[in-house]
Amino acid sequence: MMYIEIIHIILPILIIASAVVVVILKDLLAAAIALAAMSLLLSLEFYILQAPDVAIAEAGIGACITTAIIVIAIRQTKRMEEEI
Repeated sequence: MMYIEIIHIILPILIIASAVVVVILKDLLAAAIALAAMSLLLSLEFYILQAPDVAIAEAGIGACITTAIIVIAIRQTKRMEEEI
């Protein structure tokens, strides 16, 4: 039981840290990957809290599909640096 309590302390700290990294990063692709990592950590927290259905939905939609949509949107836009 001690390990579960330690994980419940560490996971939210990692989730908040990855969210801060998403905000700080200037590169959009790196921020999208950090957002996917945050979503996977959140999915792991849901699984530990014994909500596997929510964990699967978060992993599938939050990490995979949303990240794919964001990456496709970034690829379809032009960078301002290329115009200069």
